[in-house]
Amino acid sequence: MNVTIESNPGHTQRISSYLRKRLPILIPAITAFLLTLSSSTLARPNIVFIMADDLGYGDLGCYGSTINNTPNIDTLAASGLRFTDFHSSGPMCTPTRVATLTGMYQQRFGPKFDGAISGVRDYDSGLPLEAITIAELLQEKGYSTGCFGKWHLGYKPPFFPLNQGFDEFRGLGSGDGDFFNHIDRSGREDWWKDNERLPEEGYTTDLITRHSIDFIKRHQNKPFFLYVPHLAIHFPWQGPDDPPHRVKGTDYANDKWGVIPDRSNVAPHVKSMIQALDDSVGKILGTLEALNLTKNTLVVFTSDNGGYLTYSGGFKNISSNGPLRAQKSSIYEGGHRVPTIVSWPGKIRPGETEQTAHSTDWFPTFANLASVSIGNIQPDGVDLLPLLTQRQPLPERNLFWRKSDAWAVRSGPWKLTFERSQLGLYHLENDLGETVDLADSMPEKVDALRSAWEKWAEDVNRSAEQYQ
Repeated sequence: MNVTIESNPGHTQRISSYLRKRLPILIPAITAFLLTLSSSTLARPNIVFIMADDLGYGDLGCYGSTINNTPNIDTLAASGLRFTDFHSSGPMCTPTRVATLTGMYQQRFGPKFDGAISGVRDYDSGLPLEAITIAELLQEKGYSTGCFGKWHLGYKPPFFPLNQGFDEFRGLGSGDGDFFNHIDRSGREDWWKDNERLPEEGYTTDLITRHSIDFIKRHQNKPFFLYVPHLAIHFPWQGPDDPPHRVKGTDYANDKWGVIPDRSNVAPHVKSMIQALDDSVGKILGTLEALNLTKNTLVVFTSDNGGYLTYSGGFKNISSNGPLRAQKSSIYEGGHRVPTIVSWPGKIRPGETEQTAHSTDWFPTFANLASVSIGNIQPDGVDLLPLLTQRQPLPERNLFWRKSDAWAVRSGPWKLTFERSQLGLYHLENDLGETVDLADSMPEKVDALRSAWEKWAEDVNRSAEQYQ
């Protein structure tokens, strides 16, 4: 059917006159509608990533602690998804930070990232600047990016956050510092603003919190990525009421723990540090709520490795790893199974998951969350969003750990370990504490897992050749 519309000059003039009168009213209304659509339906979510240091699997109330009072973190857990089988990529500080930001096993950047980089041996180096971090991708996508806390991927520029995708940095470059005067283990002043040393008075946990909150307030009107790598509860074991310890120019390699009157019971110092950490989480969450950002912000809380139970020199009763074997620096579960909580009200249903996840998973997860193309990058991790938002199971895969001569491989419930020249095979679903060694009775399983580990080691060593 053909329809012919004849021109009517009078009618056209009436429409034109109507539009001229109504446009001053219509344009603001349309603009307001589009702005509303942009800030809600089309808004890219903010990301707040809070990483505690040396916090053990059993140090939080929501993970079974009856000693530590952690109401804010427990509330976060109640509102989000709590992992019971999440693993840091290494049992030390630096390795997990590398994997978290790059999505790659840290060994791909060289064997020195098996453990913590040293303020002596590695003072003039750090994470290769060629490494691509999630902060860089988000920054290119228009996100404001801030890092406030412990970096430990380089002790000084140029191996600092501003060259790895962050717009702002406040904190320490080293692996530990006095919580009051910010002197590192080598006796250097170690508190920075971007690429310049800038001393600042205050307790480290409080300073990190203050700068994080200021960042949120200043960037509330555009998407932001806030990385909060706390120093707590790493030594020096100093709660807010403990005394300063370090003096500029003094080497603390053999006196790095703080003022501990009773070395057999470090727990009171650590308890107050955990309380300060929990207060920090509460203040950050409160800021998001006050600014009406909670529903558009994904919040992660995790730890970089397991906690210390004891330390040479007679230090005992430090942290808790719950039912897990061993502690920080070990390839047993106590070294790398860590508390992890992810919250995003309205998007992530509260609950608990037994799915096995890993530090390398954050990179592809955040990239997908922000609709960022990763191009030719092939991260070692997997995207957690289907699990977080739809409870879809993660794909089957093997996970690997290496620290110097010690190593481990995980495949489903099975874990093969090699430490102190001894192989051990454990079924974690039946033996979470890794107490029953099945290696002698299951040689075929041992061979299969060892073969998988050797193949992985060959792969990451080959990747690392370009950085040596």
